[in-house]
Amino acid sequence: MLPIQRIMETKICELELKVLYEISRLIGQVLNLDQALETILGILSESLSMKRATVTLKDDETGHLIICASHGLSPTEKKRGVYRQDEGVTGLIFQTAEPFVVPDISREPLFLNKTRSRRIEKDRISFLGVPIKLQAAPIGVLSVDRLFGDEVSFEEDIRFLSIVATLVAQFVSINRQVKAREESLRKENISLRAELSERYGHFFMVARSRSMAGVQEMIKKVAPSKASVLLLGESGTGKTLIARIIHELSNRAKLPFVKVNCTSLPENLLESELFGYEKGAFTGASRAKIGRIEEAVGGTIFLDEIGELSLALQAKLLRFLQEREFERLGGTRTIKVDARIIAATNRDLSKAVTEGLFREDLYYRLNVFPIQVPPLRERAEDIPFLLEHFIEKISREYGRRFRITPQAMEVLTLYDWPGNVREMENLIERLAILVDGNEMDLRDFPPHMHSRERLSPLEGSDSLSRLEEMEKKEVVAALERNRWIQSRAARELGLTLRQMGYRIKKFGLDDLLDKRRRRSAGMRERQ
Repeated sequence: MLPIQRIMETKICELELKVLYEISRLIGQVLNLDQALETILGILSESLSMKRATVTLKDDETGHLIICASHGLSPTEKKRGVYRQDEGVTGLIFQTAEPFVVPDISREPLFLNKTRSRRIEKDRISFLGVPIKLQAAPIGVLSVDRLFGDEVSFEEDIRFLSIVATLVAQFVSINRQVKAREESLRKENISLRAELSERYGHFFMVARSRSMAGVQEMIKKVAPSKASVLLLGESGTGKTLIARIIHELSNRAKLPFVKVNCTSLPENLLESELFGYEKGAFTGASRAKIGRIEEAVGGTIFLDEIGELSLALQAKLLRFLQEREFERLGGTRTIKVDARIIAATNRDLSKAVTEGLFREDLYYRLNVFPIQVPPLRERAEDIPFLLEHFIEKISREYGRRFRITPQAMEVLTLYDWPGNVREMENLIERLAILVDGNEMDLRDFPPHMHSRERLSPLEGSDSLSRLEEMEKKEVVAALERNRWIQSRAARELGLTLRQMGYRIKKFGLDDLLDKRRRRSAGMRERQ
């Protein structure tokens, strides 16, 4: 090889490397694909004396090949660059997915010059095109006029252009992936908002009372913060739902929302459920297990019925609230977890603090932002709207159009709803199963809702029916047999914990339960 040829080849290699380096630096502009591609074509022109170049991509809607980036073409000329997949040299390159060289475009019938940017009758122009392929399938065509003079072979031009086309394909791929991800996130956001509206929106949309408007305002204020929240109110008022809404409206919405019912497990099991345990911590612990708090990392942990926690567990929870750290049961390694605490209870915690049943320091840690959720009887104006909401919901689910008669609606509006919103929803679903037609009337409701006079708060248990007196005695006997532990008594009677809580409240057993618990605790301490 002559020294002059070797020098020329070295120069060309250096130019090509420089061009590829400059192109690779444009990856950050991939979100603006057309501009990035035109910059690439400009680099080729400046470095390699190229007059005209185009990147033609397949349009997914029409299937046509359209020039999306060019260099050396006017806007009008660029706009003319639209080809069918079987049209001209560009269509041939796309269909065959093979490079194509036109040594002299004036002698090539397939060359259409649709952009009218070349003076074919005056200039001898060579045209080269290579397919732009993604995952072995053509997505477009990169075409240029002759890059170098006659001293460079067409094979060298094609080799280099194929490398550039591979880079262009990657730019297109990244751009499409980003756009697909953005579209997916947009749809997911719309879906989440729709789900949030569907699942939680009715909780406030049907509310007309000032008390619920106040609850809604407090939720909006506290949700974006990191503060612990204490939800206070009777069973069935929607505390779990409110906790979920707070989580969904916070910046933790995409991270876990973990629920723990503090009365669902005995004390020894609840500790391992909350904090996890290490292998060998107790008989049967054949492997380590993370607790619910660790599952909630970055998200929210909702502790329902927190007033039922034992004093020992309260101490461990207090440490987590203060330091955001704990050790698993049987372990010594300190684990740090960033999780927001939302707690709920139907007990009077300030009273429990006075009686020594709840730690004062834990109470103040939890009571950073208390929200009192009013019972239904204190917001009677919401009852008709809630009933209509549940009627609409059950009608959609059962494919039948139900309605409540005016007389029944009047009685239900005056009813105390000791089980609150949960009792109402369950009642409507039960009636949807029981009624033969589409109308829900007084005769369909349980007798206690309309067959006797409503009890005043002062009448207490003296006004209970004989059947209810028998039920009350069974509940008290079960509690006595189970050392006044609600969860055990509930299991013995075949009730859920919430059903047991409802009966305790219905029969006015709260004070008796507290006294017997304190007595049992005192006896255990003396032993």
